[in-house]
Amino acid sequence: MRNFLKIVAVVLLFSSSCFASISLDEATKQIIEGTYNKVLGAQTELIDGKEVYIIKVLTPDGRIQYYKIDAETGQLVS
Repeated sequence: MRNFLKIVAVVLLFSSSCFASISLDEATKQIIEGTYNKVLGAQTELIDGKEVYIIKVLTPDGRIQYYKIDAETGQLVS
């Protein structure tokens, strides 16, 4: 019985890390971390069936730039 519980715990731990996702707040912090960008807005959209965060920032030189972050992986989308 103990081995079964250990196996279940490992499977649950592994499965939760495989499907880890980040929040819109975490994605926004990821964009502005270490920069002087000012976030003007952030929203969630579905692109090709995937949840993507669109983050609008004002760069230090006055330009507006959009970043797309995959909500599941936290990686920038091209």
